[in-house]
Amino acid sequence: MTPPLSNLAAAQHSAPVTDWAARIGWVVGLLVFVVFVYWLMRQGWKWRGTLQGDLPELPATPDDPGEPQLALSGRYHGSTTAGQWLDRIVARGLGTRSRAELTLTGQGLDVVRPGAADFFVPAAALRGARLDKGIAGKVLTEGGLLIVTWEHGGRRIDSGFRSDRADEHPAWVEAVNRLSTTEHTTSTTEHTETEGAR
Repeated sequence: MTPPLSNLAAAQHSAPVTDWAARIGWVVGLLVFVVFVYWLMRQGWKWRGTLQGDLPELPATPDDPGEPQLALSGRYHGSTTAGQWLDRIVARGLGTRSRAELTLTGQGLDVVRPGAADFFVPAAALRGARLDKGIAGKVLTEGGLLIVTWEHGGRRIDSGFRSDRADEHPAWVEAVNRLSTTEHTTSTTEHTETEGAR
């Protein structure tokens, strides 16, 4: 005799979980694995910071930074060795992502970061700027990042920023490149004149 449809429907329901020990064991094991991976990542971060320990302290904003030429509100996405977008720099707080307020003056680039260390890039240390789509750990659409290249402690650094208004990026590229070219030309001229006077 064929059982009623109501009995078949009831039989298709999942059986109650009775093996709670196995289920809890799986959850605990997964949590331990996640914690272990996080610990490995943290150790790798600390190890990278130790390797980059020769990076000098970052310059502070001068008392008189000069008249602002451009200002930008957005995010700081990190810094890498120039030309190597996956070689993240974490020393001196450069690995900490944060909000950022940028101000460009004739003296250089002032980077104010709420919740992270501020820093200042003197005009003489600026090496240029460009638009790009990625920096370690962050990939955006083409031209979505403003990359500023600068030199510190004998090392060339690419720092990635994104304005809250991406249409500001081209003006920043032009202004930083103009300032870095002017400073480089001035430095070269002064060096040549000093050499000639000897």
